[in-house]
Amino acid sequence: MWVLAGIVVIAGGFLLRFNPLLVIIVSALVTGFAAGLDPVRIVATFGHAFNETRYVTAIYMVLPVIGLLERRGLQARARTLVAGFRGATAGRLLTGYLLFRQVTAALGLTSVAGPAQTVRPLVAPMAEAAAERQGGAPEDAERVKAMAAATDTVGLFFGEDIFLAVGSILLMKGVLEGYGIMLEPFQLSIWAIPTAIAAFVIHGSRLWWLDRRLSREGRGAR
Repeated sequence: MWVLAGIVVIAGGFLLRFNPLLVIIVSALVTGFAAGLDPVRIVATFGHAFNETRYVTAIYMVLPVIGLLERRGLQARARTLVAGFRGATAGRLLTGYLLFRQVTAALGLTSVAGPAQTVRPLVAPMAEAAAERQGGAPEDAERVKAMAAATDTVGLFFGEDIFLAVGSILLMKGVLEGYGIMLEPFQLSIWAIPTAIAAFVIHGSRLWWLDRRLSREGRGAR
């Protein structure tokens, strides 16, 4: 049970508002010592984990590029693009993005899109422009932004479970095996499909209702 001392360190460090990076490092050291590892082995474990996940540092290259594109008018161009589509509405646009997000996540391409890469610079501005053209009130802008972020989360969360090698599928397989229930990852991913369809229908209904609300406000303003 001593190896769980790291959890106590994390909880106490965050509660006392210490530096998060320092808290995590101390927690890892405490856990390593409690497990009987020597300092060299602990440092080697840190290095191995960093080497295995070094692709994460790619975000430090992606974010400056996105920031530069935004400064050069990416959001404005996204708004202009939507203005050229006569039948585009906020709900329809976000429904299409929801389908795209679910399908790509189901194929294991979870990093293709996301809040930083697509929602903030592209999807949210396009949805806002469509909402304005529908006649939505200025205060609806924040609601549309929130719905764009929610669409990304729903699409990713309920789409990635269809992919065989995603962490959640492997976690469920391990938990079930602990209770004596033997299932293959393929069986779990197959049963994730009805859940993904239900999530698409439910969130799609929310987006349809958003369209109706925006259109109603537009008719009222006229």
